[in-house]
Amino acid sequence: MPRPDANDKAAEPSRRRFKVAVIQAAPVVFNRERTLGKVRVLAGEAARKGAQLVLFPEAFVSGYPRGLDFGAVVGSRTDQGREDFRRYWDSSVDVPGPAVDDLAQTARENEIYLVVGVVEREGGTLYCCVLFFAPDGTFLGKHRKIMPTGSERLVWGFGDGSTMPVFDTPLGRLGAVICWENYLPLMRTAMYAKGIEIYCAPTADTRDSWMASMRHIAVEGRCFVLSCNQFNRSHDFPCEYRSIFGEDPDAVVCRGVLAGPNMAAD
Repeated sequence: MPRPDANDKAAEPSRRRFKVAVIQAAPVVFNRERTLGKVRVLAGEAARKGAQLVLFPEAFVSGYPRGLDFGAVVGSRTDQGREDFRRYWDSSVDVPGPAVDDLAQTARENEIYLVVGVVEREGGTLYCCVLFFAPDGTFLGKHRKIMPTGSERLVWGFGDGSTMPVFDTPLGRLGAVICWENYLPLMRTAMYAKGIEIYCAPTADTRDSWMASMRHIAVEGRCFVLSCNQFNRSHDFPCEYRSIFGEDPDAVVCRGVLAGPNMAAD
């Protein structure tokens, strides 16, 4: 689906139709292997329904640490907070590594482009990251979140401009911008300059304003925007997960996002 030349009013893009899936589900928090199994199941369901590209939310493998403070105050951290971080680090992903191989196999078995949010570890630092896979299982590359938001900076390191890829695919030029990175005008501009056509926006933002932002980006960037978030209830988190969710196991912790694919108007 090439974009028309903005200077040629008669230009008519020759787009072919294909189906995509945005997955809004809960991972198995702090359990990498079970979450990878869930990715395999959900991606398989989407592929059987005809999806050629499947997008998973921000930090799906293995969890967005909503409500955790990791015991941190300025100048100190509690023993329990350190244990929370150790558990989070243990369930994160080495790139390259066995989890990447597992995700590559999921893409290959289902013959899909797979775009999935993971928590990557390198040394003692964690990064919010998106991994890209081709239908033959090739690992295409990654994008590290450049600017973690607010308290995310307690646990996630900063990415940089070296991991802002846009990939040429038969479906279109594919890339990703994570959550509140979408509010960075120069980052959006950089992605537009690379000719992005399929703009993936995995997020943890549940506010109504998110949908307006996605529609704006679709029009601003003349691209197709796919966005998804985790849907979690309190019981989706382990019993030792100490946070602000309250006692009701069915309480909705994250409602997903009310925005599916958005298309730029011609």
